[in-house]
Amino acid sequence: MGNTHTPTDFSDIKYQANEDHIAWLTLNRPAQMNAYSSLMTREIVAALDAYLQDDTQRVLVLTGEGRGFCAGGDISGSDPDHEALMASQLSHGREMRDGMHRVIQALHALDKPVIAMINGAAVAGGLTLALACDFRIASNTAKLGDTSGRFGLLPDEGGAWYFPRAMGMENALKMTLFAETYSGDDAVALGLASQSVPHDQLLSVTQEFAQRLAAQSPLAVRLAKKMMVRGQTQSLDQSLGDAALSVMVANPSDDVKEGIRAFFGKRAPNFTGK
Repeated sequence: MGNTHTPTDFSDIKYQANEDHIAWLTLNRPAQMNAYSSLMTREIVAALDAYLQDDTQRVLVLTGEGRGFCAGGDISGSDPDHEALMASQLSHGREMRDGMHRVIQALHALDKPVIAMINGAAVAGGLTLALACDFRIASNTAKLGDTSGRFGLLPDEGGAWYFPRAMGMENALKMTLFAETYSGDDAVALGLASQSVPHDQLLSVTQEFAQRLAAQSPLAVRLAKKMMVRGQTQSLDQSLGDAALSVMVANPSDDVKEGIRAFFGKRAPNFTGK
């Protein structure tokens, strides 16, 4: 992961900003297959904000410690806040609104890229977490799907929004209503993952992908991502208006000048984000 800055002190996650411009956010409840707790959701939001505010970090890799990526919400009762959260029907909604919903909203709002390195089970809310990232590189031994129905639960972390967009309504309904999971290879075919690789190559493939992404112009990457995300809910005229405003920022930048110099100099550009 390259030379590192001092890591931020967390408990249920690990966050590391690195001198190679690639930050790592690792879910750190391996005994629970990284099922999320209320503390974990708060820590993820804080780490995403740290990544957003740190201009030295151009790419974030999100993964899980141990054998799992994220097994969804912790239903074991081991979350110390679980009893209070489950005290009433209203508290169930509050748990979602103040917990994983904030994580998904924070990821969706990020104008910097996030790669999900899916090292193991990414199910229910864990699959939603992966789908909220921009890219998903999965181990071929990972299991991706929605197991919430096995417990009479719902795709309530955002899955009802993400699943049909990723795999189509019919496949999404089938996955959720039958509580299906899929291998990394099948997940790619269904649209749930960007690529599937042998498990022993997962780290190296993800690192290479992240390095290539970090070498791009951070200004152009952020503007292009924002334009595409906003474009999903805009008319063509609105999107073109956004583009006209964005080029007023990008085209006069030092990065564009460097890109042109590098092209004619037949060398790789050195983008600074200015």
